[in-house]
Amino acid sequence: MSTGDPTQRFRLHEKLGQGASGTVYRAEDGAQGGAVVAIKRIVMGTQPRLDLVANELELMRALQGEEHVVRLVDAYLWEGELWIAMEYVPGGSLTGVVEGAIFTEAQIARVCRDTLLALAALHRRNILHRDIKSDNVLIGRDGVVKLTDFGFAAVTAGAGGKRSTMVGTPYWMAPEVVRRCPYTAAVDIWSLGIMTLEMIDGEPPYLAEEPVKALYLIATLGSPAIKNPQDLSPALRDFLRVCLQLQPELRPSAQQLLHHPFLDDARLADPAAMRALVAAVP
Repeated sequence: MSTGDPTQRFRLHEKLGQGASGTVYRAEDGAQGGAVVAIKRIVMGTQPRLDLVANELELMRALQGEEHVVRLVDAYLWEGELWIAMEYVPGGSLTGVVEGAIFTEAQIARVCRDTLLALAALHRRNILHRDIKSDNVLIGRDGVVKLTDFGFAAVTAGAGGKRSTMVGTPYWMAPEVVRRCPYTAAVDIWSLGIMTLEMIDGEPPYLAEEPVKALYLIATLGSPAIKNPQDLSPALRDFLRVCLQLQPELRPSAQQLLHHPFLDDARLADPAAMRALVAAVP
């Protein structure tokens, strides 16, 4: 944690989005010759659990050096606000791409593979992200995919450790979270499956429903049947099937999923195809 006034180092520009715990801005870093960074500003007085804020920062430090996790630059506590400076990923969130472009299966596979690499790194450290969705996956103009926003992340007591707090975003929540059952890292695999459906259909299941109704449907039915399954390859259909198993113990781990046929190297979009995907967004 650095000391001093962050406004003397960072020049804020436009708002990029709203995270689980704060607002994110594009900014220039005077200490790095004006390099562009992303700044998350967290008003400490509005946070019901300051330990979760400290936890987010500590987890970002623990994940330094992971290729597909947004890099922490620095942090300041100043006049009741925590400023977290992070790597800026030009191109924006996967949500913007989902809303503005059509994905090929190869591009979906690349996003899933890179997100799984990040999840495998978290799960090896017994960290659950608990909010996997398109808002929290960034795609740079260079086609690189990075996981961000650890405001809901939690550490478990060893591999297979469980939590029971109901957190996350309703439409992406795993059934066991909605039911308030103890859960494991399998919740992130479910959410990855829902995010995959986002890339196929343009939105997650039940989005037309009010959040409470959506939670009821998730708890009772799980995920609905895939729309137009005949338009998907057998490999993609099977990838969705294993991610969206209603019983969490039947879902593969992130490390196991990396070996799924849908993510074979021959199926993955190359960097040029990923750059074209981002460039297609208005």
